[in-house]
Formats: sequence, structure tokens, C-alpha cells
Amino acid sequence: MSLFNRKSETGSATATEVNPELAALTGEYTIDPTHSSISFQVRHAMVTNVRGTFGKHEGTLSLDGSKPENSSASIDVEIESVDTGAPDRDGHLRSADFFDAETFPKMTFRSTSAEQLGGDEYRITGDLTIKDVTKPLTIDLEFNGKATDPFGNERVGFEGGTTISRSDWGLTWNAALETGGVVVSDKVKLVFDISAIKNKPEAA
Repeated sequence: MSLFNRKSETGSATATEVNPELAALTGEYTIDPTHSSISFQVRHAMVTNVRGTFGKHEGTLSLDGSKPENSSASIDVEIESVDTGAPDRDGHLRSADFFDAETFPKMTFRSTSAEQLGGDEYRITGDLTIKDVTKPLTIDLEFNGKATDPFGNERVGFEGGTTISRSDWGLTWNAALETGGVVVSDKVKLVFDISAIKNKPEAA
């Protein structure tokens, strides 16, 4: 199901008409951290992957069903919540060698543009800030649909990801291996699985 499904009078796709049901998704949404995840994957010792998540994050989506280019996203991630399943490794990631969580407690993303690629595929571009470095980031997302949960909340879901070079954000710590190569790859895969709840109108 496309978020912005356009059809002409003859049934063929056009760029002018929007499915009214899906256009009704237009509004402000709050990301539900309990049913969302922000995770990463990085090559370790050249032979395996280490996976981790950031357990504490918050954010908002502003969706425009008629003009997807007007949609936007904002996400704040607490660095202290990093979890790779190994307390010593997590402590190292929080240290000044990597994120320096004491000095820079949050990682943030603020979108600057959005576009529909076709079907349920979308692309959002914005500024990712890690420590004191801000650089552009593009994320490809798939719209997973909409639903009303048992509590009457209107939900939408997106999932997707991107790959970054951590050194672009000043995360350069590494160590050489005796067999060649390094302990931690420069490339990091970021994965987003987002469930967001539509904000209800405030009572008059």
C-alpha cells in the first residue's frame, strides 16, 4: 500500500491525485520508543559483525499525505543507552574513544527534505549530529502501513536504513590486528524500525 497512491480517471498513476484515505494520514506523530528500534551493525576484527541498539530515543514525524516533500522528522538518541550485549564494550563506546557520552549525551537527526521514490519507498535527507560534528545523512525507508491499535491510537510504520563512515563524525578509534586489518570497521550500518502515533487534537 503506497502512502501517496495516485490514480487518474482511467486508473493509471498520475502525480496529481492522492488517495483520500492515505492523505488523511497527514498530521503530527510522536515516535513510540516501546515499539521502535534504532540499531547498528559494524564489522569486528574483519571476520564478524557486532550489533547494538540505542534503547532510549524520542522523536516526531510531520507527515503530509498530499505533498510528501513537506514531510519531516526529528529524532534524539541518548548515547548512554547504547547496548551491544557486552557491558565492557558498551562502556568503551560511551567513553571519549568513541561517543564521549559525558560531554555529548545525545545524537540527533533533523530532516531537511523528503521525497517519494515510488510505491512504498521514500527517502529522507537531513543533518546527523554526533558529538560536535554535523553532516548530511540520507535514509531510504519503506512505509509499512497504518493501523489503529487496541487503545484507539492511529499508527504508521516505517523501516529502513543507511550506511555511514563513522570517521566522518570523528569516531576514529581503532587498533591494528596482527594478521592485518583493524579491530573496528569504518563502515557502520544504521537500521531504523519506527512506529509512530498520531497526535490527538487538543481539547478546546
